[in-house]
Amino acid sequence: MDTKLLELLVCPVTKGPLIFKRDTQELLSRSARLAYPVRDGIPILLEHEARALTEEEAARPPAPAAAP
Repeated sequence: MDTKLLELLVCPVTKGPLIFKRDTQELLSRSARLAYPVRDGIPILLEHEARALTEEEAARPPAPAAAP
């Protein structure tokens, strides 16, 4: 996921930041408690396509950002 694109994207529900989770190819919105899929490099920012985050996922601190 392009870091410049990630800086521009926000959660469509809360307008809050999104965190890219590389291993599951998802964009996490902790404020909405939703995980939006990324398919073939394209973020699918539709609420009905997102899955609900578990309590554990929502509470987990974000991973440190990689150095550019």
